[in-house]
Order: sequence, then structure tokens, then C-alpha cells
Amino acid sequence: MRIALFAAIPLLLSPAFGQGAQQAAPNAATPIAYTENTPVEKIAANPDAAAVVKKDLPGLLEDSNYGIFKTMSLKQLQAASGGELSQNDVDKCVADLQALAAH
Repeated sequence: MRIALFAAIPLLLSPAFGQGAQQAAPNAATPIAYTENTPVEKIAANPDAAAVVKKDLPGLLEDSNYGIFKTMSLKQLQAASGGELSQNDVDKCVADLQALAAH
């Protein structure tokens, strides 16, 4: 379903596309606050957050091009998707991630 969408992402990337997505690592006492600007690889590093992404955006973390787009944020992926990944999909995923971080 979504796998075809991510196959086209390498064609849409420019060298500077993912560079603004890097964030400082939170300290151990601070819960991670996920936003649409959090790099996908930072979300995937947390098993609970990865489960949310797998539920809300099936195929994203298993995509063969993951290594290419993992530094991109959900917002950047949505912009690069040509409409295949909707803002509603991103908003739902972020809301579910934020609810996870609140616990």
C-alpha cells in the first residue's frame, strides 16, 4: 500500500532536504516529545513509537529505501510524497506519538 510511495522518494530528495531535521538528543530525564519535525530514525529508535508508526503508516519502517529517508521528518516525507502521504496521516501519527510520550 504505502511501499510504492516510498520507492519514489530517492528521486525527490535534494542534498539539503534532510539536513534541517537533526535535533539535539534529549537527556534521560526528559520524555521525548515527538512532532512532525522529528526524524523518522529517532522515532523508530523507540520500540513503542515504532509500533505507532507501523500502525498509522504501514510499510514506512520496512521500506527498502528506509536508509535513504530515515533522517527526514514526517513533514518532509509528506511534502516529498506527491500527495500519497496525507497531512491527515501525519497528523494522526504525530497525535498518537504525542499521546505515547505523555504516558
